[in-house]
Amino acid sequence: MISILPIKSNSDNNVDVSGACVGCQSNEPFEIEFEYAYQPIVNFSTRSIVAYEALVRGPNGESAASILAQINDHNRYRFDQLCRMKAVEGAAKLGMTEFLSINFLPNAVYRPEVCIRTTLEAARKYNFPVEKIIFEVTEGERVQDRPHLVHIIREYRNFGFQTAIDDFGAGYAGLNLLSEYQPDFVKIDMDLVRGVDHHLPRQAIVEGITSICKKLNIKVLAEGIETRAERDFLFASGIELMQGYWFSKPVFKGLGNIDPSAWE
Repeated sequence: MISILPIKSNSDNNVDVSGACVGCQSNEPFEIEFEYAYQPIVNFSTRSIVAYEALVRGPNGESAASILAQINDHNRYRFDQLCRMKAVEGAAKLGMTEFLSINFLPNAVYRPEVCIRTTLEAARKYNFPVEKIIFEVTEGERVQDRPHLVHIIREYRNFGFQTAIDDFGAGYAGLNLLSEYQPDFVKIDMDLVRGVDHHLPRQAIVEGITSICKKLNIKVLAEGIETRAERDFLFASGIELMQGYWFSKPVFKGLGNIDPSAWE
């Protein structure tokens, strides 16, 4: 879950004359060690796991914040590429057959058709279907080059990937972005989900998002669900796709299972 930073021009030293990211092409060892935890995304209607979100962690399970605090202009490009490759590799080695959802850094992508190559190579190498990869972009308030972002996610769809807007409702650009591009999924921000069962304004907003997405043929996913009451209100509002501690915490270097009581 990364906020969208300003997109730099191609005069940046990290871009060669062809427009490719120089940092992505380096074979030098990456200075930051990191791993992944995977959190299930469920369809409550069918009581099944349909996807896993790959969440970056430290080498011993440390928080994502401890890793992201080390990311800067110098290493952002390689980090973004390595994240994609490592997430796919880990999913394949764990035997994942469901969809894999990966967060990406829009400000680390200059030319989508070039920057996506390592993901495609990883999918081929580890025999993970491209059509089962979802790229998530956070709907943050710092969107300063929306046309470039729209171009990126359109190109990803052209390559066969699915796309999602994460943390929808957390920033200021969500509806504007949605008017220009309709992703496969919209993930409602957990702050709107928290206590939604007894909070009328949040209920109205969630129901409004759900109604808009239904008209645009976009699947809605609610994340951050922690209680049965939240789950039941969201399901009654027409949301079947869910994610959160109520079902499973992220599992470090593993795939979580759903306790049968989570469905009750």
